Amino acid sequence: MRRGLLHALAWALATGAAVTLSWWGVHTVLSGTVYDPPRALPLPVGSPEDLVPAETAIGDPVTASTRRPSPPSAPPSPPSSSASSSPSSPRTAAAPSPRPAAPPRSTPPPATAASSLRTTTVDGGRVTFDLGESSAELVSATPAAGWRMQVWKQPAWIRVTFTQGDREVSVFCVWHDSAPRVEVDDRTE
Repeated sequence: MRRGLLHALAWALATGAAVTLSWWGVHTVLSGTVYDPPRALPLPVGSPEDLVPAETAIGDPVTASTRRPSPPSAPPSPPSSSASSSPSSPRTAAAPSPRPAAPPRSTPPPATAASSLRTTTVDGGRVTFDLGESSAELVSATPAAGWRMQVWKQPAWIRVTFTQGDREVSVFCVWHDSAPRVEVDDRTE
């Protein structure tokens, strides 16, 4: 009995060690291939035309597929409390204040020198970078329908490549020898 229990314990320890070692190996390999999703940056309030510089927009603007819900016409009025009201006395609701026809449009805040968003739209998709004074980060990259996308990140540059058939469109953000800048390379193989 004691011998069988010893064999079962040894088998359980060996199996646990093998599973732990295998999981550590798989995790190490996969963590190098998957990158963290880009962090979301607050966008200034304004129309989509205000957000994309004119020199980076190519083609017709795309309308967003989702809309924000419109605010309620009037906030609910809190119940009034008075010492003289009785349960049988009727209450009158205050008429809701009229809603303004169009909300006042605010202009986006000026871009700071610390960082600015730069969106580049090409045939293969759209790429947005957060450009700082001496580095940049990928905010988002979305391929167009039918295109594939690949991202490379290095300490001094980021490359996003869109491919479809023998066509390859790459958007580079480089800052190894100057302030961050965005370049586009369109090739047919």
